[in-house]
Amino acid sequence: MSKVFDYAEVGKHNTADSCWVVLYGKVYDVTDFIAEHPGGSKVILQLAGTDATEEYDPIHPPGILEESLKPEQHLGTVDPDTLPSTEKSPAEMGAAEDDGPVDLDSILNIDEIEEVATKNISKKAWAYYYSAGDDLTSKKLNNTVYRQILLRPRVFVDCTRCDTSTSFIGNKVKLPIYVSPAAMARLAHPDGEWGIAQACEQYGAMQVISQNASMTPEQIVADAKGGQVFGWQLYVQNERAKSEAMLARMKKLPAIKFICLTLDAPVPGKREDDERSKNVGANLPVRAAVQEDASVSKTSTDAKTPSPPKNMGVGQSLFWGTAADLTWKTTLPWLAQHTDLPIVLKGIQTHEDAYLASLHAPQVKAIILSNHGGRALDTAPPAVHTLLEIRKYCPEVFDRIEVWVDGGIKRGTDVVKALCLGAKGVGIGRAALFGLGAGGKEGVARVLEILKAETETCMRLLGVERVDQLGLHHINTRAVERDVYDGPAALERPSLTSRLMAKL
Repeated sequence: MSKVFDYAEVGKHNTADSCWVVLYGKVYDVTDFIAEHPGGSKVILQLAGTDATEEYDPIHPPGILEESLKPEQHLGTVDPDTLPSTEKSPAEMGAAEDDGPVDLDSILNIDEIEEVATKNISKKAWAYYYSAGDDLTSKKLNNTVYRQILLRPRVFVDCTRCDTSTSFIGNKVKLPIYVSPAAMARLAHPDGEWGIAQACEQYGAMQVISQNASMTPEQIVADAKGGQVFGWQLYVQNERAKSEAMLARMKKLPAIKFICLTLDAPVPGKREDDERSKNVGANLPVRAAVQEDASVSKTSTDAKTPSPPKNMGVGQSLFWGTAADLTWKTTLPWLAQHTDLPIVLKGIQTHEDAYLASLHAPQVKAIILSNHGGRALDTAPPAVHTLLEIRKYCPEVFDRIEVWVDGGIKRGTDVVKALCLGAKGVGIGRAALFGLGAGGKEGVARVLEILKAETETCMRLLGVERVDQLGLHHINTRAVERDVYDGPAALERPSLTSRLMAKL
């Protein structure tokens, strides 16, 4: 029979020698786990002797606790009558009643989605989602650059039909819009990444699952319908065994169609809004898909990661352990040894790297032009600039591999402009997270509904029926071209002789 503890008794076990916590009404002895915790001992000790559920739940996948702890470490349950009161004051209750749930149909654009979510989610969640590098210059330019591109509508064209369907590396989808890998979705709503998947299924959109998701890949794709398309993001770890184990795990999930290797953040950027939110919750580094995989030894001999600093924002903690030594020469061959899934390279920011990626086809099937949502190197170029660079210096890239973009997409007109420039599709990250914050999976569905409707309206007003008909003749980019890189190409194109020799 499970023992029932008084909460005051749990509170006495608040040291490194005897550390208990309450999670979901159960009492656990985590003393032996302190030394193994990815975020260091301080994180757990700050929660020692307390009910840690509120801090733990949003950023840990369901079931991971049972995998990580031994059965004997579950000591019993806590008497709910002895827990501290969590009742809200009359003033707080009144404010909540006055606000009430928002009618999602009354939300007309992505900015309004963000406004509603900001009121609903915690300050910690908002700081993590909203934050970007340094002065937020790249984050802002990601969006405002689309305003600088003008559209060129054609008239006297039958615009009764509009087909937004397309494909990503051979996988058919109904929208040229996909959800970028967005971490820690359960900070916004318990539906988390599973909720995003449900919304994507409803609108036929693709989802790239974040390695730092707050749910396991299996939980996210559990209810996926036939034909639903997922990719899985890879941050290669210093402890390569962890990444290799996850690649093997992906082979068992038929819904995962490709591996998205992220390259634009080998180290975390300085995200000041996130760092200001430092607290116990922000110091809980979680890699649901890697660091907390119980099947991987926590004493791997290839570890190169030092102990984490005492205080980190959510973003910094999630990056802890990410390898910064990736190269064209070593990483792609290593990937070929551990997965036969197509590779998508995320984080290309120059035409030179786009060209190099195209030379690695067919292993590399696509690239994503991205500056990590402005969250890594501030003043790095927006995807629009890189699209124009590729068109100027090495347009053959578009023939060799697919080019996707993300960052700053807030309108259907943004989607259409990117497609006109040669992008196969566009990714949204923050919009999906704020959609969760505004209304769970229904909020994400509303985000996709808005963007789909705006994209269709834009296409019709341009006189275009299908996305593959969109092209440079539908836009005017002169105002943007002034700021696009105009230095030397720095490309080493193989000669005709060397190409012929390579085929022999």
